[in-house]
Parts: sequence; C-alpha cells; structure tokens
Amino acid sequence: MEHDHKKPTDQCQFSLPAEMPVMVLTDCFLFPGCFLPLFIFEERYCQMLKHALATNRMFCVGTRIPRSQHGADVMMVSTAGLIRSCVTQVDGTSHLMLMGMQRIKLTGWVQEKPFRIATVEPLVTHEADQAEVVRLRDEALSNIPPCPHEAAKAMESLSEQLRLCGDPELICDILIYHFVRRSPALRAALSECCLIKRYHLLIDELARTKQSPGC
Repeated sequence: MEHDHKKPTDQCQFSLPAEMPVMVLTDCFLFPGCFLPLFIFEERYCQMLKHALATNRMFCVGTRIPRSQHGADVMMVSTAGLIRSCVTQVDGTSHLMLMGMQRIKLTGWVQEKPFRIATVEPLVTHEADQAEVVRLRDEALSNIPPCPHEAAKAMESLSEQLRLCGDPELICDILIYHFVRRSPALRAALSECCLIKRYHLLIDELARTKQSPGC
C-alpha cells in the first residue's frame, strides 16, 4: 500500500462533486490521504472508469454489507477517490491508483445500472481538543507494531515521516489504513467523525495487531 505524508496539493484544491460513481467491493476500504491500487475488468466497471475519466476522474468504493431491513447493501460512508494514474490494456482492462480525498456520505442513488452513481455530501470530522489529539497521535506512533526484518527499514522511514507530518487526522487515517485489519474496526473508523474516538479505536487495534507476528 502507498501513502502520502503531507496534505497533497490535490487535496488542498479539492472540490467535492454532488454525484459520484460507486464501485461496490467486499471488505475493501479507502481512507483519505491513502492510495488504493485497483484492477478493473468487469464490463460495468470498465464503463464506470470511462465515465470517471471523461468527467472529474473521481469515484468511490462502496463497501458491501449484509442487506439491512431498509434494503441497503452498501455501507453509506465512503471516501471520495481521485484517479491519480490509469493504464488501460488492449483487452479493455485497466490498472489504476485511486487516491483517497475526503470522507463522504452516500445520500441516495441516481443510477443503479450499468454501474451505480450516488449523491454524496462531505462527512466532516468534528473539532477536538488539540492537546489530547497530539497525545493520542504520539501514543499511536509509539505503538506501531514491529515488522519482519526485511520491512523494518521502510517502516522506520514511514514512522519518521509521519512524525514530521503536521496533520494528526491524516496520520490517524494512514495508520488505520496500514495497520487495522478487522473489517468491523475499519467500518467503525471510516464512519467515526470524532478524531479522538478514531484514535482510541486505532490504538486498541494497534495493541491487538502487536499480539500477532509481522506487519
């Protein structure tokens, strides 16, 4: 997985559209400031990709969930994604890199076939006590689990760059993306608008990950 350690220029200039295509996947999550590599091969998503590239180069991942009593089969919180690179093969399949831009809420469907398009609105993180956020940030960075020897140097570099990052929310999301593995925790972290609660969730999951070998 790839990551950015500073607010990218794209994020500073980002404008959320009113509607966005949705690629529905199982146990797949994208967080702001992170990158998700995708291989597009289904015809409906090849059409979705063409639509996105012809408009604002944006779509989001809709995480599949068990159908609720209200009929929802997709998690209604996601991250707006920007296509940063895309290579299309002669057979019509594509490899692309999707960059997470901003948490969003899916508020309705304007199209279901051949691919879904949702109306969206921003999901804003609430203001929090900065001293407590900084304390939790330092605790989280101190509890990054050990990696196998061959990855230790890269992880040390990641940790150092994150310590230099001036955005505690971005740090939290990058750490969640890299180290949280359980789907319920990822769903909770993506939906959580309180940064302090998000950090507590991360720290609990880091403690759990530390019990297992490897990164």
